[in-house]
Amino acid sequence: MTTHVYFDLDGTLTDPYEGITKCILYALDKLGFPHPDDDYLYSCIGPPLWDTFPEMVGEELTRKAVDLYRERFVDIGWQENKLYDGVLDMLGAVASAGHTLFVATAKPHMHAARIIEHFGMGDFIHNVYGSELDGTRATKTELLSFAIDKNPGAQRHFMVGDRRHDLIGAVANEMIPIGVAYGYGSIEELGKAGATEIAASPAHLTALLR
Repeated sequence: MTTHVYFDLDGTLTDPYEGITKCILYALDKLGFPHPDDDYLYSCIGPPLWDTFPEMVGEELTRKAVDLYRERFVDIGWQENKLYDGVLDMLGAVASAGHTLFVATAKPHMHAARIIEHFGMGDFIHNVYGSELDGTRATKTELLSFAIDKNPGAQRHFMVGDRRHDLIGAVANEMIPIGVAYGYGSIEELGKAGATEIAASPAHLTALLR
């Protein structure tokens, strides 16, 4: 059976907290807005920036906030990711099982691809799908539909992610939704979003996907 596995990036393959939060605070500082508390910043990991910034700066300044965020992210923020322990072993094992691996992330494709290569994941990932800089395909439902259309022929599709957006997108595209509990979404959030399985670690994820 031909199997395609799509992975979210932030909170699933890498821990992006430092880079994302510092870039958000950079944008808020430049626009003169106060810093939210740590719990709110934690909740910003996963959703598209186009959904995150309107709550902090309003709709009219969202485009500017996104541009400022990317200004710092392109310079240094993308390097402030950390690869989760065991991820490279997991990707290698799942690829060795004969599955074709992809990344599907709300991040712009150009940034996601650079992170994938930087951390040595490119050897296992067939292709990287992300949003466009103008926000096109920022939702997982739209992004996964696009990616599946570009890669026909699989009898089975998995989507692996740490937030409800990942799993809602999976369900909408008739994929098998797998949650990861070591990222930024709670087990309750993942369960309510439709996860059929929830991995406690990359090693556990290996067992589920193989």
